[in-house]
Amino acid sequence: MGRNHEVVTSHDLLDRHGELTEPGWSRSLIQRYDRAMIKAPKWRIKEWDYYLVLSKDFAGAFTISDDGYIGLQSVSLLVFGDKPWEHTETVLNAFPLGKLSLPSDSSMGDTVYNDKRLQMSFKIGGGKRHITCSFDNFYENKPFKCDIVLEQPAMDSMVIATPWDKKHAFYYNQKINTMRASGYMEYDGKRYEFNPRADFGTLDWGRGVWTYDNTWYWGSGNTDIDGNSFGFNIGYGFGNTTAATENVLFYNGKVHKLNDITFHIPSSGYTDPWKFTSSDGRFEMDFVPVLDRAACLDYKLIVSDQHQVFGKMTGKAILDDGTVIEVKDMMCFAEKVHNKY
Repeated sequence: MGRNHEVVTSHDLLDRHGELTEPGWSRSLIQRYDRAMIKAPKWRIKEWDYYLVLSKDFAGAFTISDDGYIGLQSVSLLVFGDKPWEHTETVLNAFPLGKLSLPSDSSMGDTVYNDKRLQMSFKIGGGKRHITCSFDNFYENKPFKCDIVLEQPAMDSMVIATPWDKKHAFYYNQKINTMRASGYMEYDGKRYEFNPRADFGTLDWGRGVWTYDNTWYWGSGNTDIDGNSFGFNIGYGFGNTTAATENVLFYNGKVHKLNDITFHIPSSGYTDPWKFTSSDGRFEMDFVPVLDRAACLDYKLIVSDQHQVFGKMTGKAILDDGTVIEVKDMMCFAEKVHNKY
């Protein structure tokens, strides 16, 4: 198996021993995920749906997750502008252990969370994804609400199935980029409207069993170039990626596979300019940060140190056929996250 082994036949994700049948990457969820085939204890299973909807001036991020012994439901509002600002509000649930019933496939079923304070749903149908949310006392006693539609015509995605060097631990993840966004978010008397000509949503859909202590790097962005949709997904550090990496370009609904990408984060701080380089010369970018969405939790057993940095990317990306895509001031994010849980 090469470094970028593509899985092209449909089969069960896990074998009867609870190990990955075929580590690698694919363009869709052709390996079938079945929670019942996992051999790890229930409290180690992690399942999540995360949407990021991004414009050049603002963004919203929405998470519904069931991480075994903890559930983490989260909404972020980010405003870039002259005075960049963000707020993330999270509802924690003890021991959901699968009770949220997240779908086993990203292309069907509804992902829903409801309590007295937060009602959030991700619904799919008719080539669209519909995100609705109502969050009481989101920040400073003011509510947040949104109603957003993402267009998902027939298109490739990035799917990766990678093991850890530990029995029964695996990561099954899909990134769907370049979904044109419409709709709005409302907070504090302001309405933030998405424009499908320029604004896009991304889905990060994950199921798996992680090891306890991990640091990962992830970057993602989308833009419109003369009516063509362009996006990227880059990352590393998570699991054993000898079979495949998650580095891809998206162009008009097709995936173009990249080799290794390196994040050069300045030692002087996350908000100083970064660089991205690639082993194959097909992703060379400069990144100017605008806002660091930093979060640090330390509950001894559960530790999370996150820096999700939003900013502007400028540089070049090369498609499989050699076409050079030039991007300038493309709004996107790149992150470094250290988790123990």
